[in-house]
Amino acid sequence: MEYPSVYLENVVNEFSKLPGVGERTALRFALHLLSQDKQVTERLVNSLVAMNEDIKLCKRCFSISDAEECEVCKDEKRDHSIVCVVENMRDVMAIENTNQYRGIYHVLGGVISPIDGISPKDIRINELVQRICSENIEEIILALPTTMEGDTTCFYINKIIKEMNVKVSVLSRGVSIGDNIEYADAITLGRSIMNRVPFEKIYSK
Repeated sequence: MEYPSVYLENVVNEFSKLPGVGERTALRFALHLLSQDKQVTERLVNSLVAMNEDIKLCKRCFSISDAEECEVCKDEKRDHSIVCVVENMRDVMAIENTNQYRGIYHVLGGVISPIDGISPKDIRINELVQRICSENIEEIILALPTTMEGDTTCFYINKIIKEMNVKVSVLSRGVSIGDNIEYADAITLGRSIMNRVPFEKIYSK
């Protein structure tokens, strides 16, 4: 596609790098911003810069936070003996939207995937083990994608922590095989958490 301005083309190229955004959608975004008052674009730019510079990772669970410790970890009304292990922040948001879970989280930052060069050392499994050793954790819920990579990660974590005095459970199979947690509807996901089952009951079959 030819553009009348190199500046417009540059913006379209940057928008096109976003997930799920093609060139035509990126062009609509760019032209929309171009038709707005400059203050609209300035607010967008400022919010992006602030997000990039000021967002932190919670020092306990590695979720996104505005402070050193996220609101979930600071909430004394949450059950801090139950830790839900997820792949990424999108999964935390999906589970929170169910309003069914009152424990805390541990964000791995990925799943084991040899094909993609992601090993156990590349995600936060060691940090999870350290939390189990240092915190009064009674149950680990493995809420990972029902994919080969997700299952591999579940097997690995269970192997590492099975000798520790902690219960390991997984979501009930209300979440379809091959699904990512973030794409499950809130009702199904909420029921899967509430009806979670022991790890061995699912993965010993």
